[in-house]
Amino acid sequence: MLEEQVRDTLNWAGNYEYRARTIEHPTTLGELQRAVASAGHVKALGSRHSFNDIADSPGTLVSLDLMDPDVVIDEAGLTVTVGAGVRYGVLAEQLQRRGFAIHNLASLPHISVGGAIATATHGSGNGNGNLSTAVVGLEIVTASGDVVTATHGSGDFDGMVVGLGALGITSRVTLRVEPTFEVRQNVFTGIPWDAVLADYDAATSSAYSVSLFTDWSGDSIGQAWLKSRTDAAPVPTDFFGGRAADRALHPVPGVAADHCTQQLGEPGPWSDRLAHFRLAFTPSNGEELQTEYLVGREHAVEAINRMRALAPRISPLLQVSEVRSMAADELWLSNNYRRDGIGLHFTWKPLQPEVEALLPELEAALAPLGARPHWGKLFAADAAGLAPLYPRFDDFRALAQRMDPEGKFRNAFLDRTVFGV
Repeated sequence: MLEEQVRDTLNWAGNYEYRARTIEHPTTLGELQRAVASAGHVKALGSRHSFNDIADSPGTLVSLDLMDPDVVIDEAGLTVTVGAGVRYGVLAEQLQRRGFAIHNLASLPHISVGGAIATATHGSGNGNGNLSTAVVGLEIVTASGDVVTATHGSGDFDGMVVGLGALGITSRVTLRVEPTFEVRQNVFTGIPWDAVLADYDAATSSAYSVSLFTDWSGDSIGQAWLKSRTDAAPVPTDFFGGRAADRALHPVPGVAADHCTQQLGEPGPWSDRLAHFRLAFTPSNGEELQTEYLVGREHAVEAINRMRALAPRISPLLQVSEVRSMAADELWLSNNYRRDGIGLHFTWKPLQPEVEALLPELEAALAPLGARPHWGKLFAADAAGLAPLYPRFDDFRALAQRMDPEGKFRNAFLDRTVFGV
């Protein structure tokens, strides 16, 4: 097992320096169990794509990057079991080679499976749940170093999936899969806001996955990215008054599209189209901050209009915003627990003091709509503000107390946002 001292260890964006004393890199489950059992405080460190301190620890960080992903596909049961440290893009390539797919991908294929499901990270699509909704089994190393397993439909499983790292170290995950499918990606520009807001659900159901990119100013949406399955209805030739792009585009205006997945309607496997960016490249590393708020889809138009009204405050700090939809689920701390939702995502310029000063204003504007912040991004709300937004919040706290009574997996983030310390 490799152990390194933590010195100037930063997250993906470079806006957070981890305070843990050491990082351990176990190569086997046994080494992981021993590392967890011997630690005073410990947390799992994934791909470091969180923009806050959710993955930090006052003691030890454990990275699963050297553990064998050991991808096991159950073709009859339509599941795949994989090490939690594997990145989605790597898993997607292996599944595609075997003729299988998972239902969706996030914007970046670089993020780890364990970290993404623990924070309810998502892709897009009116009928698509977030990435955590594919989980049907978990293997978790608890504070004692013991291994517990949980399966869909059993006990507190729905509370364990989006676990925020508070319950233990997830070592392996079992996901639902389906037969592989092809996707074509078409981009439209200059879409009038009025046309989309007149029937938001129709706009976002125009394809398997729809993303709207905007800076919130003006009367039109900058870009709409439609990812359509080739076994479904054809792509519309015009998208709510928008024009089909005649060249590949990056979501951020003026940035070359070299790192983006294939556009212009060229069909390709889901593994090469559902993410916005290619696995072979690392986009925006150190050049951005991120925030996201999710509200019920019934509030989509009002939420969008509230952000448009704040454009003079938002746009000067912004690179681009993305609006996406996702389906409801039953996972206790999912941002879409029991409600179809939309995500209002903000990719900020690397101006953290200015962004953090604006967040309370955004949250106040969205508070009447029950906005839930993405767990892995920048937000201002604390446990007192978050608890009323999640009907099973107290149940999750009780579950964490049972599974980790001594608080080995607690950290400043959890104390601030979940346990209210």
